[in-house]
Amino acid sequence: MTQRIASSTSPLFEKAEPSAYFSDDDYRRFHERAAGYDRDNRFFTEDFEDLRARGYLRAAIPAALGGGGLGFAALAREQRRLAYWAPATALAVTMHLYWTGPATAVTAAGVEDLGWLLRDVADGKVLAAGHGERGNDLGLDDATTLAVPQEDGSWLVTGRKTFTSLSPVWDKLGIHARDDSDPEHPRIVHLFVDRDAPGVRTERTWDALGVRATASDDTILENVRVPAAQFVGAHAIGQPYPPYILGILQWYLPLVANVYFGIARRALDLAELSAQERGSLALPGQRHADKPAVQRQLGQAEILLDAAWALLEQTTADLDAGVDHGDWWTSRLFAAKEFTTGTARQVVDIAVQVAGASAVSRTNELERLYRDVRTGTLHPPNSDAILDVVGRTAVGSLP
Repeated sequence: MTQRIASSTSPLFEKAEPSAYFSDDDYRRFHERAAGYDRDNRFFTEDFEDLRARGYLRAAIPAALGGGGLGFAALAREQRRLAYWAPATALAVTMHLYWTGPATAVTAAGVEDLGWLLRDVADGKVLAAGHGERGNDLGLDDATTLAVPQEDGSWLVTGRKTFTSLSPVWDKLGIHARDDSDPEHPRIVHLFVDRDAPGVRTERTWDALGVRATASDDTILENVRVPAAQFVGAHAIGQPYPPYILGILQWYLPLVANVYFGIARRALDLAELSAQERGSLALPGQRHADKPAVQRQLGQAEILLDAAWALLEQTTADLDAGVDHGDWWTSRLFAAKEFTTGTARQVVDIAVQVAGASAVSRTNELERLYRDVRTGTLHPPNSDAILDVVGRTAVGSLP
């Protein structure tokens, strides 16, 4: 019997939508390299050069600047497909892409002018995220990194940023830092730090369980001067974010969630193909896939993934359409990330059970996917923070 994948959420589905950027040969190369990057804890240099050459780093900037002009849903689907074949590559490039989409949106709307940043991306500059900090469990609402305003409008920044994905290649690091120049009214400022500014250095710290090719090393900032022009917003501690920073969350959360969907979809496909290929001593002449227990497990996993797919598709469609969910928008975005990353882990666990003991071999792709999917719920905001916000919003106790 011919092996097949029935779900239309899989890139292996016979009528799967093609990518706007990558060919089947591109995906094959990404897939072939992934295991080596993971084994050697090495940055995905060759993949990155392919992404750059295909114009993928410009996918969300305007066509007038040489970009793809992709919206939420289209870019999310591209990320889902890329993650299916190369999870760490997809996750790391998310940390560049999520700055570009909202910069396009706020500039087009005339809310803020981030044309300089879009032109930098059009010229090949790579952006990265500098939000992680040891001991900071409040995310963007506070910071251990300090920014001191100068008379000429520039800033002097000192701190340590953790989990800086794309550490070998970024040109500008988007950070948040605390401004205590008015002690009675401290605030959070958002800035872009140039890699070649004096006082910036990378410390090799990344040797993780999963998504190892992201090269998410620490970035040290020691009295780094940031020009006034690279200030992109500020807010009082505990108060709403400015438009660009709020927009970042609208892009970041669905893109990250779609990466983990892609990981889970790949794991489930591998389990289904394996079950269709393997024989069964318990059912002479039949396949492992013909066992009722296996079919129930796969059925459960497919239902879980379909639910996650529906939530992701609806969320990005609503973002593209400008649907007004009012105060519920943040909870909707948080829910998409929380449900999808948790579901992805459940689905990969089921896939490993269906595949059997061979799945834990270092030579089995499922072993790597099992490790990669573990990091999903750890991306900020984590599960505790998400459930707190959604619950408080539901009962009207969130300011």
